[in-house]
Amino acid sequence: MSILIDEKTKVLVQGITGRDGSFHAKQMKEYGTQVVAGVTPGKGGQDVEGIPVFNSVAEAKDATGAEAAIIYVPAKFAKGAMLEDINADIPFIICITEGVPVLDMVEVKTALKGKDIRLVGPNCPGVISPGKSKMGIMPGHIHRPGPIGVVSRSGTLTYEVVYNLTLNGIGQTTCVGLGGDPIIGTRFIDVLEMFMADDDTKGIVMVGEIGGEDEQLA
Repeated sequence: MSILIDEKTKVLVQGITGRDGSFHAKQMKEYGTQVVAGVTPGKGGQDVEGIPVFNSVAEAKDATGAEAAIIYVPAKFAKGAMLEDINADIPFIICITEGVPVLDMVEVKTALKGKDIRLVGPNCPGVISPGKSKMGIMPGHIHRPGPIGVVSRSGTLTYEVVYNLTLNGIGQTTCVGLGGDPIIGTRFIDVLEMFMADDDTKGIVMVGEIGGEDEQLA
């Protein structure tokens, strides 16, 4: 098993017509992720790498059954993108964007209250369930399927840990990059609970960073 995403997860990409969005949408699709839609306001009707583009998240969800969204938009548009996902009741959201203003995230966190929606990020590398699905910017080739769950606040340290696990023949169930911003959607303790409930995850690697108390709470 894995947590958060697997080979059945239908993903939409916000900002798919931009440089980063189009590049990573292609990488995700080539990895095996079910990228079913892209969203860029005003660009509906186009396609990127064979992926249909819609003007809104609600339109994309209705047309494709997308159940997860990943955001590659500039920081000033990230709040709007996350709120659009929340309003469309997308169950799982990843925001890759860095530099999202703290007050914007306060508004997003308020909108999430009472909703059965999981947000990872912002300012994170994303989530990968090796051999199944990848939502993010991490290099897929350094991962391999196996029994270890990885959760981290640092993008580059995550890659270092995963690379060495794989080098030593130790695969991963899912790797989660939480993001290093002061206000984020998902914290260590949330992911640890998911890993502990997953029968296939036999061990967990947790990579912390300076600042905050999340590591102590976990």
